[in-house]
Amino acid sequence: MEKALQTMIDNMPEKTGKSLSEWKSILKTKSFTKHSEGVNFLKKEHRVTHGFANTIVTLSKEENNAPADLVEQQYKGKESLQPIYKAILKIVKAFGNDVTITPKKTTVSIIRKKQFALIKPATKTRIDLGLKIKDKPTSDRLESSGPFGSMCTHRVQLTEANQVDDELIDWLKEAYEKAE
Repeated sequence: MEKALQTMIDNMPEKTGKSLSEWKSILKTKSFTKHSEGVNFLKKEHRVTHGFANTIVTLSKEENNAPADLVEQQYKGKESLQPIYKAILKIVKAFGNDVTITPKKTTVSIIRKKQFALIKPATKTRIDLGLKIKDKPTSDRLESSGPFGSMCTHRVQLTEANQVDDELIDWLKEAYEKAE
């Protein structure tokens, strides 16, 4: 299911004329009391097909209502990892206003037109940062994706905020640039 959703998000600019973050910005200017009102607005005013309209409204609601709760749940008992998480977010937000941060139940997706990074508090002492950088060789620090499978091409294990260093920032930037 997750892969199908990601494919839909990746295809959104081509099929609807706007990225998910652009659609979310449009929906933020409106206030709908029902899900169907948002879907109908996108279908009538913007000629978005039902499937895309439904997905856009659903993902907009998730972002508007639940991210703090989802992130809070992920870091319950792992509060010492929050400085790492916040350092990563600060970096990716600086890349541009086309970055969408989408908390899910166990991870936080970082998306441009495609997902380029994934943050997961893997243990009480470690965050796994998944990156999508095709054709990039692995190294001692930039490992193969491991548990992320095909969602990412690489993984970096982080245990301290100071590990969000220039090397890691370069990898994040490269993943961001390839996610056009």
